[in-house]
Parts: sequence; C-alpha cells; structure tokens
Amino acid sequence: MKLTDEERRALPATHPDWELDSELIRRTFQFGGFTESVAFVVRVGFLAEQADHHPDIDIRWNKVTLVLSTHSENALTEKDTLLATAIDALV
Repeated sequence: MKLTDEERRALPATHPDWELDSELIRRTFQFGGFTESVAFVVRVGFLAEQADHHPDIDIRWNKVTLVLSTHSENALTEKDTLLATAIDALV
C-alpha cells in the first residue's frame, strides 16, 4: 500500500539519511574501499531476500547507492521504509 501524505512528510525525520525523490528514496553509503562496499551489498542482499523486496544498487569503488521504491505499486510503500530501517541498522 502506498505511503500516505503524512507518512511521506515524516520521512525526513524517520529516515534522515535517505533522500526523497518523487516515488523513491535514495541513500549513498561510503566505505574504505571496494571490498567493504561489496561486503555491504552482500549484507543488503540477504536483508532484501528476507524481505522479498529488492533495491536498485549502484557500486562505485567505495560508494554504494541504494534506491528503494515498490515497482509493483509505482510508489513508495511501507516495504521501502521497513527495508531502509533494516539497512540503516547495518552501518
């Protein structure tokens, strides 16, 4: 189910490190190098599989950008905010 307007307005407070961009949220993480970036992506992959909800992932040596949106809804949903919370707990 799509996030309500109230839930969308609360995103900066509940997920301050994530950037809201229309119907997606995005966050870039920085690490010491490529190996740490890939290890982080593997941990995110396990979370995503467990949640049956998969982010778009871009790896650039020591930076990993994750984009969350519920493609089947073409919108942000609770799935996105729950996975963002779980990902935040990894760092």
